[in-house]
Amino acid sequence: MPRQFKIEKAVRRSVPLLIGLSGPSGGGKTYTALRLATGIQKIFPGEIIGIDTESNRMLHYASLFDFQHIPFSEPFGSGDYLEVLKFVESRKPSVIIVDSMSHEHEGLGGLLDLHETELDRMAGTDYAKRQRMGMLAWQKPKAERRKLINGLLQMNSNFIFCFRAKESSRPGKDSTGKNIIENFGFMPIAGTEFVFEMTINCLLLPHANGVPSWQSDHKGESMMMKLPEQFKELFPKPGIQLDEDIGQQLAIWAKGDNKPAKKSAVKCPELRKLEGYLAAGKVQDIEIELKGNKENLLVKTKGAIKYLNSLSGEFTANTKGYSGIQDIINIIETSQPEPEELAPTIEEEPEELDVSREKDQESIKPIDDGLEIF
Repeated sequence: MPRQFKIEKAVRRSVPLLIGLSGPSGGGKTYTALRLATGIQKIFPGEIIGIDTESNRMLHYASLFDFQHIPFSEPFGSGDYLEVLKFVESRKPSVIIVDSMSHEHEGLGGLLDLHETELDRMAGTDYAKRQRMGMLAWQKPKAERRKLINGLLQMNSNFIFCFRAKESSRPGKDSTGKNIIENFGFMPIAGTEFVFEMTINCLLLPHANGVPSWQSDHKGESMMMKLPEQFKELFPKPGIQLDEDIGQQLAIWAKGDNKPAKKSAVKCPELRKLEGYLAAGKVQDIEIELKGNKENLLVKTKGAIKYLNSLSGEFTANTKGYSGIQDIINIIETSQPEPEELAPTIEEEPEELDVSREKDQESIKPIDDGLEIF
């Protein structure tokens, strides 16, 4: 019997996020992952769970972020990673952070280690035979990795993967055909087939402080960067830092919003939170937020008070509701407060990112030179 197929109009649906953060020590991968996860959590309720292969290094930030922690030690085989991912995914978290995914490639029990084990089994100490069996010995490690990737793609959770990176070079040829050694720049210590599955892949160079590089003169770095069209409005110019707001906008897109992800222009953090709730259609959270802030920061003018009252009960996930909140935002952001309506002043505390991140970078050990990416 011939197979039956169905054709229908393509529409945006909710999809999980797979975010890759690649870079050497000192780029701010762990801190940035937690900031992005905090933003994603505003749209996808649940826990932030960190799988930590780096000797509990994620705990450096336990006082700054609210997350659950799982120490993950050797063996670092593809099957071991799949088991811990399945365990965490069963808790239905908001975001799963894996720091680091590179141990699956070069750690004890990882892909390179399993290849050596297979060579030992096939050829023992016979050097000539080991040379002949080199390619065949990749069969089992690669099959295990493919199971990991296929299993991951069946999970309906948001992931942030941190990849260590090291400077890499490859043999090549120049314009005259002469053999040269070509500098590929910082390459993630991982399988390319795994890195290519990411929804977005960011390169954090040393001392980047969470600011990704989207252009490079190195072929390898350019090949590993991934900034899809729907996310380009989040980074309209160089120097945009990965933060909670970008995490939230990525999550709004993943929820199924038809609009390209765009960094919020609203400065007030309370209003940004309300804007995120509206985009995600969280009507109950919107009502709670409005009631709690009616006498506070959300209402600075008589006009805003009247507008909130007039829109009572109309906050839904439809176009009318969303445009209504945009009007409120415009009123509050642009109006001059009337003295009798002013609430106690609330000032945003400056983000002291550089200091805390520099301290953490000093505590992270440099990455040892490893083998080339596979």
